[in-house]
Amino acid sequence: MQTDQNIPDYLTDDFSMYLENMSSLTDPENPELLSIYLKNVFDQLKASPLLFSGMVDQLAMAITTKIRIDSKNLALLDLSNEPEWADVKPFIGVHADARACITVMMNEAEQDLKIAILLIHFYNRYDATPLKAEEDDFEQVDDYESEDFDENY
Repeated sequence: MQTDQNIPDYLTDDFSMYLENMSSLTDPENPELLSIYLKNVFDQLKASPLLFSGMVDQLAMAITTKIRIDSKNLALLDLSNEPEWADVKPFIGVHADARACITVMMNEAEQDLKIAILLIHFYNRYDATPLKAEEDDFEQVDDYESEDFDENY
C-alpha cells in the first residue's frame, strides 16, 4: 500500500478508527480473524442495512469485501474537499450479494455510505511505514556537568 496523498481533514477521525479496527484484527497468528469478522459484520448489515448509521468506520468494515473501488480513477478527483456522492458513485462496483443492502443505504444513508467508501479508498492506498526521522544539525548534550544544567528546577 502506498500513497502520495494525505488523509483529508473531513476523514481523519473516522479513518483513524477504521485503521485501528482493521489493524487490531490483522493477526499473523490467526490470519482468518479479520475475514471472519468482516463476514460477520456484513451479515449483520445485510439483515439490517441501516444498522451502522453514524458509525462509518464499522460500515466501511462491513462493506470492504463487498465493493470494488476504481481507486486509480477516483484518486484523480480532488478529494481534499469532501466530494458529492454523484462524484464518487461512478467509481464503485458492488458485489451481487450486497446490491440490495447498498441500494437501501444509497437511498437512506448516502452520506455514511460515501464516507465509508472514501475510508476504504484511502485505506487501500495507505502506507503505514513509519517516516524516517530527519537528522538535525544540533549536537546532543549529554553532559550533566554542563553550565546549562539547572539544579534548582
